[in-house]
Amino acid sequence: MRSFWTEILNAAASHPFPSVPGDLLSPLDLDYGDELFPNVPAAPGMPCTGEDRSIYRRGARRWRKLYRVNGHIFQAKRFNRRAFCAYCQDRIWGLGRQGFKCIQCKLLVHKKCHKLVQKPCSNEHVDPIEVKDDANGESTLGRAASVRSRAEPEPPLPETPPAPVAAPVRNEDLEPGSQRQYSLEDFELIRVIGRGSYAKVLMVELKRTKRVYAMKVIKKALVTDDEDIDWVQTEKHVFETASNHPFLVGLHSCFQTPSRLFFVIEFVRGGDLMFHMQRQRRLPEEHARFYAAEISLALHFLHERGVIYRDLKLDNVLLDHEGHIKLTDYGMCKEGVRPGDTTSTFCGTPNYIAPEILRGEEYGFSVDWWALGVLTYEMLAGRSPFDISHAADNPDQNTEDYLFQVILEKTIRIPRSLSVKAASVLKGFLNKSPSERLGCGEGGFLDIVSHPFFKSIEWEMLEQKQVVPPFKPRLEGERDLANFPPEFTDEPVHLTPDNDTEIADIDQSEFEGFEYVNPLLMSLEDCV
Repeated sequence: MRSFWTEILNAAASHPFPSVPGDLLSPLDLDYGDELFPNVPAAPGMPCTGEDRSIYRRGARRWRKLYRVNGHIFQAKRFNRRAFCAYCQDRIWGLGRQGFKCIQCKLLVHKKCHKLVQKPCSNEHVDPIEVKDDANGESTLGRAASVRSRAEPEPPLPETPPAPVAAPVRNEDLEPGSQRQYSLEDFELIRVIGRGSYAKVLMVELKRTKRVYAMKVIKKALVTDDEDIDWVQTEKHVFETASNHPFLVGLHSCFQTPSRLFFVIEFVRGGDLMFHMQRQRRLPEEHARFYAAEISLALHFLHERGVIYRDLKLDNVLLDHEGHIKLTDYGMCKEGVRPGDTTSTFCGTPNYIAPEILRGEEYGFSVDWWALGVLTYEMLAGRSPFDISHAADNPDQNTEDYLFQVILEKTIRIPRSLSVKAASVLKGFLNKSPSERLGCGEGGFLDIVSHPFFKSIEWEMLEQKQVVPPFKPRLEGERDLANFPPEFTDEPVHLTPDNDTEIADIDQSEFEGFEYVNPLLMSLEDCV
């Protein structure tokens, strides 16, 4: 590791940060009447009076792409069983979302064929035609499909019937030396510590070792859409990858029941930055620099492994018991991105969405550096660079569309109280042109390392967690929940009973292979 950082810092010395025009560095007056935290909340973690949660808190969303052709409304889908194109009759195969499916009549087609479909959409669901295997193991279609001419418009050809799901493996059923599997019975549910639109997060104890973890619980009924299932699998993969980095929340294990999915992850007990910002309103520059540097290392780690994070915000930056940061919540991540690759999904928390996403452009890792700029601005100024709280009384100016317009068009003003170096780094991250944004040029991450704002950072020591954090959360023990919002911790700890009718509608084959145990954490537990 020493040789790596020696090389980086030597390169930084010969790669000075590009000069910035003086007018970009001139601090501008700022009205502090409209702050992100306009007043002191009733209790830390509770929303302030007048705070718009849909914009500032826990509001990440994906806006789905739809393709309209001849009355059909096509959406990219993942087919985990055999599916055939209704236009050319060839099998739809590949990785990821291989084809399109009409959300009205369920027509299945290749992406390359969807514009060629001539049969109008009937707006009615067509009964499935089973895909079978013949004696030679080859796929054959039902009689109705086999007699049609290829030139004729084809009816939708569905996937094969769901395969049965094997019963969960219990610890006592395993042979000696095989990998341990977990179930809900292995954990004691202690307290609710968070809740989102898809999941509930609990503090739990592993009964065997008495270790404390966080457990993210997701109802399968909420993620039965093909794209939702893809995102759950992506989150699992990124959790596995994140287990190897000090500033990312890692994964202990995954398991499932007929109604739910369970992620058992590290319990980070210092609370999130949103909680602490509500106490302090804004942070000293030295504190913001420390957090921004650790976040930069976490993002760089993900980018090197082909992952765009896409959901950086105060809520997702946690503090551990020593005061170091850990990023969490990988549900918005995009994986498999190579250098130069781009994606186009419109997603994110409204206040942090980069201009290139709003413009409908293809984008890459640049969107994470933009979000870091927004977050750093919030830490330093105590408000969003795109604050619209002053428009609360005007319905036309209190919407996501108006916020997006502000992000695209508003000139970002820097508080006069900030240093020239802080103003420079904010202007660098918040450049509306991704090609000119800090961290996105030819120097890449090197431009961030060598920026004057981070001159005091010892990057090698920081990555090894050898730099003392500027703030240490006050904790009385590993189960102290003083840094979590009481709106969650006061909730009763229980899971609602399963609904048999709801479970019957779930295709359990979609969740095959979800179970996982982190071998590194397992080896540590076995040493206890």
